[in-house]
Amino acid sequence: MSNTLDASGVGGSETPNLDFDGTTPYEDYVQADVLTHLQHLRSDDPGEMVFLVTTQVMELWFTVIVHEWETAAKALREDRIPVAMDALKRSLRELEALNASWRPLAQLTPGQFNAYRAALGEGSGFQSAMYRRMEFLLGEKSSSMLVPHRGAPRVHAELEKALHEPSLYDEVLRLLARRGLPVPDAVLNRDLSLRYEPSAEVEAVWTGLYAAPDDNETLDLHRLGEVLTDVAELVWRWRNDHLVATRRAMGAKTGTGGSAGVTWLEKRATKNVFPELWTARSYV
Repeated sequence: MSNTLDASGVGGSETPNLDFDGTTPYEDYVQADVLTHLQHLRSDDPGEMVFLVTTQVMELWFTVIVHEWETAAKALREDRIPVAMDALKRSLRELEALNASWRPLAQLTPGQFNAYRAALGEGSGFQSAMYRRMEFLLGEKSSSMLVPHRGAPRVHAELEKALHEPSLYDEVLRLLARRGLPVPDAVLNRDLSLRYEPSAEVEAVWTGLYAAPDDNETLDLHRLGEVLTDVAELVWRWRNDHLVATRRAMGAKTGTGGSAGVTWLEKRATKNVFPELWTARSYV
């Protein structure tokens, strides 16, 4: 029988239904009980909880962003630019939320991090399969990044599939070629499992598009270039915020999992995704 009282005990026709058979519809959809019981701490330090939850939240944002970029890539392949633009614009807000995830960790002191760092063992963020899928969609391909996931067949298969599929930027360049722009065959037919390398010819294509921003025939491509630049900027901010938080928490020490730590992150922070969208601006 449904409950006719609201939280204050006052009856009324506008009160929500509080009586359900089994779990609530909210729980059935969100699975909050599962999410809020995935935190298995490995130390007695109270600061470990925020580190673990923040990392888990990042993984959820990675998942959403991968979904958006895969949606955009598929739409571009089908010449549905408005659908791709909508997905990319959503991903901008999601990237902002992802980047804000660094805030709870941004002021960790070495002492605070060391209090539970040993509990991480060999665990490291570069082992994240979903983040790797994000990187692959950005054109940052590397077959060696599949190696850590050999023991997880489903994850390994998903990453291997993503490695050999066109990246988001590959789909953009194929779209430009279909629209009659001179994207070279060497770029269009490249080995998709390799990292994307900048092309002077592609730079010239973007230079031409940006030199005529009001051309009605290419206005949608100009706008696509701008939203991709927004994505690239937020990816750079993510990498830079990661670098700063790591430098503050552990200095130049070797990272967990045997990575080079700050040195590796510094190298990553200097690289731009969708490179010709940045370099072309010097020639407009």
